[in-house]
Amino acid sequence: MLTSKQRAALRRAANGLDPVFQVGKGEIDEGLIKSTADCLAARELIKMKVLETSLYTAREAAALLAEKTGADVVQVIGSKFVLFLKKRKDSAFDGLL
Repeated sequence: MLTSKQRAALRRAANGLDPVFQVGKGEIDEGLIKSTADCLAARELIKMKVLETSLYTAREAAALLAEKTGADVVQVIGSKFVLFLKKRKDSAFDGLL
């Protein structure tokens, strides 16, 4: 669980990121969950976008993906959301957190 100060630091770090995945009109399936988990393992902090044709709102998609990957939802704004999953070792965010 992130504190408000940690969440603020991660929001600042995510400000310049581009979305790495889009949630489209299909279901959130195992392929998207695995891809998201792999990306989180590599980057720790990712931004995603939910298309207008999606069955999910950004908040619903963020909550579902965070639950399935073990990540924390950092922020949801409009159709975009940010997820964070800290690495066990050698985290790039050790100074921030």
